[in-house]
Amino acid sequence: MARPIKDTPILKGKDARHFQEAMENLKPVSKERLEEIRKSYEFLKKRTEFYLP
Repeated sequence: MARPIKDTPILKGKDARHFQEAMENLKPVSKERLEEIRKSYEFLKKRTEFYLP
């Protein structure tokens, strides 16, 4: 039987400030990198099979 999933801990103090700063200063992804990510996703999606009864 699976174990229950624990709640995600709440960020406090220095960790919370660091996370907030990171969310406010996101770096945009170039169109070339985005296309590379999409191609990789499609490649993996085509080669993955999930058996659903």
